[in-house]
Amino acid sequence: MADLKDTLKELEDRMNKTISFMQEEFSAIRAGRANPHVLDRITVDYYGTQTPLQQVGNVSVPEARMILIQPWDKSLLKEIEKAILTSDLGINPTNDGSVIRLLFPELTEERRKALTKDIRKKGEAAKVAVRNIRRDGADVFKKMEKANEITEDDLSDANEKLQKLTDKAVERIDKAVEVKDKELMTV
Repeated sequence: MADLKDTLKELEDRMNKTISFMQEEFSAIRAGRANPHVLDRITVDYYGTQTPLQQVGNVSVPEARMILIQPWDKSLLKEIEKAILTSDLGINPTNDGSVIRLLFPELTEERRKALTKDIRKKGEAAKVAVRNIRRDGADVFKKMEKANEITEDDLSDANEKLQKLTDKAVERIDKAVEVKDKELMTV
């Protein structure tokens, strides 16, 4: 029975990782406001090593639609600028010789709708991943029952618990999609 609990815990952890990954993807999607997390995936060539942007300078949000990047080493300004230009951010950095400014334009209605569709797609992909985890778990439980490691009642109980975990995970995904949707559609 302890093996059953371990398996359920492992499945729950996998579902939580799926949700965390989805939320990381959401944080990289920019709304009309400046969010320093859009820079999380950007790396800079720092003396031959790809280094996360946050580790080579100070990133701040002085205004609602501006991100300010102050590198600790001024020689990195060109590298940071290049990294931002080659990323999928779609924003042109302004370099004044000591800091880099990223100005976020207001999102058009069309762009908001496109981002909303993208968010819903990512949410749906996360739900599919959670359901696949549920299916894997159900298969493991069936094998355990066939091998006489658990009883039929244990199998039924485990599947019920697994379904509750799945429902909870899907609910969390729906909530995250709804929150990000609201954030994007708020002008």
